[in-house]
Amino acid sequence: MALVRILVDGYSLLHHWEDLAPGKARHSAAAREELIRELTLYQDAVGTPITVVFDGNRPMGGGKPEKSTRDVEILYSKAGQTADQLIERAAHRLSSYGEVLVVTEDHAERDTATSVGAMTSNCENFIRAINQAHNELRGRIAGRNLQERNRFKRGRG
Repeated sequence: MALVRILVDGYSLLHHWEDLAPGKARHSAAAREELIRELTLYQDAVGTPITVVFDGNRPMGGGKPEKSTRDVEILYSKAGQTADQLIERAAHRLSSYGEVLVVTEDHAERDTATSVGAMTSNCENFIRAINQAHNELRGRIAGRNLQERNRFKRGRG
């Protein structure tokens, strides 16, 4: 089965990605925006849709609200629910369509996700995968640019 969606516990990933948004508070709009930017770049590289879930209602003030797309969906839990609950529910519902990857540092959450048929990753491994995908994409782009430069040079001669 193909990977149909990646479900990310937003604040869990933010707290474990120390190099992301240096000097910014982990719950700040700037840190969330930087995380969403990185996840969007990763989605562009791998092609798998991503849902990032943050605990708590969308914070008021402090920048423009993040916009969900079909490829990168941004959710906030409502009063009385947690990001973990939303992720568990989504993992269960999506598992009949293919493999789902849940990214969190919470061991209990990973156990629950596994019990409903999802694959799991801790934050460190997922960050490593993001960095590797970015490096591979940069390499493919550099190779393509080199091909185009060589093609252009041959065409001028």
